[in-house]
Amino acid sequence: MSAPPDVAVAGQIVRDLVLVVDEAPGPGGSADVRRRREMLGGKGANQAVALAQLGVRPALVGVVGDDDAGRDVLGQARRDGVDVSRVVRREGAATGLIVDIVDGAGRWRYLEDTPPPVLLTEADVAAAGPLLRAAPWTAVQLQQPPGAVRAAVELARGNRIVLDGAPSEDDRDDLLAAAFLVRADAREAAMLAGAPIGSAEEAARLGADLVRRGPSLVALAVEDANVFVWAGGGAVVPLDDTPVADTTGAGDALTAALIAALARGEPPERAARFSAAAAGATVGRPGGRPALSFEGVGARAGL
Repeated sequence: MSAPPDVAVAGQIVRDLVLVVDEAPGPGGSADVRRRREMLGGKGANQAVALAQLGVRPALVGVVGDDDAGRDVLGQARRDGVDVSRVVRREGAATGLIVDIVDGAGRWRYLEDTPPPVLLTEADVAAAGPLLRAAPWTAVQLQQPPGAVRAAVELARGNRIVLDGAPSEDDRDDLLAAAFLVRADAREAAMLAGAPIGSAEEAARLGADLVRRGPSLVALAVEDANVFVWAGGGAVVPLDDTPVADTTGAGDALTAALIAALARGEPPERAARFSAAAAGATVGRPGGRPALSFEGVGARAGL
């Protein structure tokens, strides 16, 4: 029997189409595409690829269609070192597609085609139960249907569970109590707080409240920094000065790098700096696909 993965990632798998333009056109307008990239994408796949690049053995739990696009993205995931044995190929479904339109200022606009047939169901998660129970870490993306999220957390209970996003109010207490790590972007942090987060100080207070409810570590994004809070400590890591081509994928790189550093036994503050450096290393190119190495990110972080 092969060894279980280090991390099971339950989340989105899509085909990404990235179009870089000088300026996004308005209604009735058009724009020349300066650069075009097509690749494996989606939050789940991006995190799994980043984990593999950082020396961690990942497995994906997600859904693609039984079309050519599904075959192609799974082939890319395998070449990236990702275990896709528990990815469902849904009969009759079209693999999800995200079109990422990036303008000259690094601002993105998404067009998403991720209909219900390519979202996880409770049955899909149950079929992946042996993997979710065996992996020491499980990253669950809360953009998936609530029933599938609850099922994944229950199967992984007792292991280190990472929640990516904002738990719904109905499930919030239970999910926070089960989580080891919670990561939320600025929009999701506002959902957790019930109001926009305007400063690192406000994010730190929210993080401390969340830690009291269960997680060992919370990572929250604000406009100009990432804020990390753990029991008895915290860190504010400002965004670096990397010229931004596209912020897509930065949060996924941060989450994966946090897991990779903590899994190697790094203390929270070093893991925070490492993960922020991974995010910074991802914004300099269009699209969410990472290009990381443990040594390169560590050097970037000054570790």
